[in-house]
Amino acid sequence: MTRYITRRAVALAAVFVLVTATMLPLQPVFGEGGARRDVIRFEEQNRQDAIKLAKEAVDHGKQGHVGALLTSAEAALQYALKAGKAPHVGEGIGELKRAIEHGEGGHADVATKHAELAVTHLSEMK
Repeated sequence: MTRYITRRAVALAAVFVLVTATMLPLQPVFGEGGARRDVIRFEEQNRQDAIKLAKEAVDHGKQGHVGALLTSAEAALQYALKAGKAPHVGEGIGELKRAIEHGEGGHADVATKHAELAVTHLSEMK
């Protein structure tokens, strides 16, 4: 009776290990890669989205569309705030804030220059 229970326990443990191994993701959670890699990808995607929206703000500013410039600059700022703590990202955030401030004041030309500087800073790699 004991041998029968032991064999069954070993078989059940083997099935558990096989099922667990096939269900777990292949990437490691700790160490190189894993969760940290996902954070870096998320920050990079947000930086790219901020650049795209800041370029749209520049285009709208060059056309004199202050309302559209503000909309794009505010959206770019939201993405830039999620883009990490790199020095150039911080400078880009500051330029976007200045672009929004001048856009709200109705100064499309100055807001456009700040949006252009934001694109420059956000485009620079660490």
